[in-house]
Amino acid sequence: MAKIPDLTKLSLDELKRLQKEADQAVASFEARKRAEAVAELEKVAAKHGYKLKDLVGAKPGKATPQGVAKYAHPENPSKTWTGKGRQPAWIKDGIVAGKSLEDFAI
Repeated sequence: MAKIPDLTKLSLDELKRLQKEADQAVASFEARKRAEAVAELEKVAAKHGYKLKDLVGAKPGKATPQGVAKYAHPENPSKTWTGKGRQPAWIKDGIVAGKSLEDFAI
């Protein structure tokens, strides 16, 4: 393992670089461990005559689809929002104008 330098003697730029490198190392480690776990699970599934994706219903690591829209823009129904995450500007503007969130409900 590499020797950790005395952090009190590093400049701000050096500390930020070290932080970035540490974050990258952590992300890389987690990705390797996840890949190892998936490979192990695929072997176990194959041992029983299955593919892992058949058992879990989707490819591991694949993003889940976005949620169902619950709110729509009153003048342009193609603009929707699921109610999760940041509110779109048109929702914020409507609330400032005195409307309630229920006024936008689909």
